[in-house]
Amino acid sequence: MRRSRLRHLGLAGLLVLGSLSAVGTLPASAADAPTHSPSTEQPASAGLLDAMQQDFGLTRAEAEDRLAAERDATALEPVARRAAGKAFGGSWFDPDAGRLTVAVTSDAAPSTLRAVRATGAEVRTVEHSARELNAAKARVDRLDAPAGVSSWRVDQSANTMVVDVVEGKRADNDVQSFVKQAREAGPVTVRSVPSAPQTFAAGTVGGDPYYTGNVRCSIGFSVHGGFVTAGHCGRAGAGVSGWDGSYIGTFQGSSFPDNDYAWVSVGSGWWTVPVVLGWGTVSDQLVRGSNVAPVGASICRSGSTTHWHCGTVLAHNETVNYSDGAVVHQLTKTSVCAEGGDSGGSFISGDQAQGVTSGGWGNCSSGGETWFQPVNEILNRYGLTLHTA
Repeated sequence: MRRSRLRHLGLAGLLVLGSLSAVGTLPASAADAPTHSPSTEQPASAGLLDAMQQDFGLTRAEAEDRLAAERDATALEPVARRAAGKAFGGSWFDPDAGRLTVAVTSDAAPSTLRAVRATGAEVRTVEHSARELNAAKARVDRLDAPAGVSSWRVDQSANTMVVDVVEGKRADNDVQSFVKQAREAGPVTVRSVPSAPQTFAAGTVGGDPYYTGNVRCSIGFSVHGGFVTAGHCGRAGAGVSGWDGSYIGTFQGSSFPDNDYAWVSVGSGWWTVPVVLGWGTVSDQLVRGSNVAPVGASICRSGSTTHWHCGTVLAHNETVNYSDGAVVHQLTKTSVCAEGGDSGGSFISGDQAQGVTSGGWGNCSSGGETWFQPVNEILNRYGLTLHTA
């Protein structure tokens, strides 16, 4: 076995460049509960705890407590959602309180409020249900977004839709028209972002990537028979080579825009392993399942350009209007940074796979935000099985 294969497989094999809990393109809802392995109570690695102390300003004990609280919140969310029923208004992890908060509409019956509180979740009353807000967002998804509109999503904690507009474009006629139509669909808050989002593919350069044509991207998570990655990195039928130039396999399925996911079959001596590269910043991380981390939870990203970075989950089911005009739906937004060549790489929270890097704005010097395509959607779309430890 050549050094290149050992390096990729011992670490990330046919795997993905991923990250662990936190930072820097349907819809992944809580109803999309993964059918994959649940998280086990594995002790956090020393490297992960060190990264959380550095990125979040926590003590070691605080980092351990936060990871435990996030595991509890992730397991609790579908239970609390069912208890809320039609009155469910959204949910998110509150890192200060260390618990899951569940929004319930103000017209909910007292018995519903008691049922949600009985799960152990914090309860907040709101005006709009999640069903109402998601229906409003679906109407906005049918609009033709101008270049000055960056993205839009449901902000569950604010109980509204949020439309992000590129700084300096708010007064544009097309942007104003879009916002007006969005307000007709439902409650809307407009916010400014520094720049338009873009995908993170890159030209052929060195590193630990995979290549298709003259594009370099990052491997996502291992599945049985191959790996998942971003759809904008290659079309079905395109051949893929590893960082050393050796042949890996072929894109078997790819979708972009609208979605941003793909999967690649592997062979020629490459194989799959349930590992995400820590790039020396943290230990390489085992993947044990794909339970969805709530908004507010920590999440990490691994990629072939900027390696390992962490942050928090900012929103689920966001629609992104990339600067090249490609619109991608049902992405998850994070505060992690990324750069060209990181596309397709892994997002992981604890030991749970979350998704593959799609795009974002900013960089890892000045900061930024990044979206990922949820991994459970990719698995369900292609009938794949996540490779877990």
